[in-house]
This record gives sequence, structure tokens and C-alpha cells, in this order.
Amino acid sequence: MNLRRVRVGCEFDYLAEIATPTVFQTFPLKEAPVTVLHEQHSVEPEAGSHAYTDLYGNSCLRLILPPGKSTFRYEALVEVPDATEDFHDDAPEQPPADLPDEVLVYTLPSRYCLPDMLGNEAWSRFGTMAPGYRRVQAICDHVNKHLEFRYGSTTATSTAADVNTSGFGVCRDFTHLAISFCRSLNIPARYVFGYLPDMDVEPDPAPMDFAAWMEVWLGGKWWTFDPRNNRRRKGRVVIGRGRDASDVAMATTFGGPVLQSMVVVAEEAP
Repeated sequence: MNLRRVRVGCEFDYLAEIATPTVFQTFPLKEAPVTVLHEQHSVEPEAGSHAYTDLYGNSCLRLILPPGKSTFRYEALVEVPDATEDFHDDAPEQPPADLPDEVLVYTLPSRYCLPDMLGNEAWSRFGTMAPGYRRVQAICDHVNKHLEFRYGSTTATSTAADVNTSGFGVCRDFTHLAISFCRSLNIPARYVFGYLPDMDVEPDPAPMDFAAWMEVWLGGKWWTFDPRNNRRRKGRVVIGRGRDASDVAMATTFGGPVLQSMVVVAEEAP
């Protein structure tokens, strides 16, 4: 398999009134097919920290932001396959009775994904389609056309039902809506957060940002779907997985520091 190298990372500048406990989630998962060749992080001014793994298997870092200005930086060099993610048009759905125990949680409502509120629409739009991979792709096609990507159109409280009504959102909102439709049909779907470089696609003129997509359980394994871009891509680097964005926030602060600036890097290395 041919491999390519990608540089990923981020930098956050904060201003805090008081010492603020914080959890950062910016580290690629060390799992195939991505290999982390080198990584480092720093905090200025220096602060003690320790790493841990959350209940979804995601890598997290705990530290305390000091009062005043502080900067958190992370950077890594990773190897990724020179290929898009796998797909299988005939991958079948499994009835709920046959789903593995650990997968059932991804059929339930969560903070932002609301299959109970969107169930009627999901069944009216997709219920008569043949179950399987193609039906999930039809969901992505619909979400991609229904929502218009617009920065600032949603807030930290916007749910899948909200964006379905408004018609606007960012990548996390596209993902929440597609997940909600899948779960309405008893198809397990989970939220994925990570880095997505512009590899072998037309570069996006907007500043680089973190990306969100989903994984759907079909035929006994997880498959990648991207409602926002709605195409298979190269170079995806997973940071974390969960029920929705609340499980994989890039930073969780136990206080009210002001995020003054944020820079995200995801680009092919020379």
C-alpha cells in the first residue's frame, strides 16, 4: 500500500480570569490505517498535565489553564494510505435483535442527535428504500442537498432537529442530522471528529478547521460516510468517536475562559 505523510495540529489562545481545569481532545487515535510518526504538545506558560483514555477509547489531556493568557499547541506527523476509505454498496443492515451489545447505544437519542423527533420524516423519506449501504448513502445525499454550509449559522445548543428546520449548518450539523435519520431507522451511527486535509481535491479557500463525519454499522463493521462533503476522501485522521459532538469536544473547560484565536493544520507534508 502506498503511503503519504500529513502534518496535523492546532493552536488555541485563551484568556482566563481564574485557573481553569480543561480537557483537550486533539490527538489522533493510534490505530490502523493511520500511523503517528511523531507528535508533541506544549502549553505556555507551562502547566502540569496528564493523559487519559475516555470511555469511548479517545485520547484526552487534562491540565489547568492559568489565569491570564495561555497557549496550547499540538502537532504531529502521520502516515495515511494513498487511498480513499473503503465502501461496499451491498453491505446489509442488521435488525436490532442481531446487533452487538456495544453497538446498541448508537441507535439511541443523544444530546444533538434526535431520532425520536425526526423519526416520522426519516421513515417517510427513506423507509421504503431497500435496507443497506445504498439507503445510508441516500440519507447522506439528502442531508448534503438539504443543508447549506454556513459558518455562524448554529450555536452550541443547536440540535439535528434545529438545523433540519433552518436548513443551515456546519459539518457537525450535517453529521448530526444524518446520524439522527440513521438511528430513526434503527441503523447504528456514531459521530467522528478529526483532521481532514485537502488531498487530491480542490482546496477549500476557507481557513482549515476540524472536520466531522460519521461511521455507520453495516454488515458487521463500521463504514465511513461524510454528509458534509458527500464523497470518499483521502487522509482522514480520526481524533475521537462518540454519540455526538458533546462526546468529542476539542476542548472542554470547567469555567469560562475566552478562546481568542484558533488555528488548525491538516496538510500533506513535503
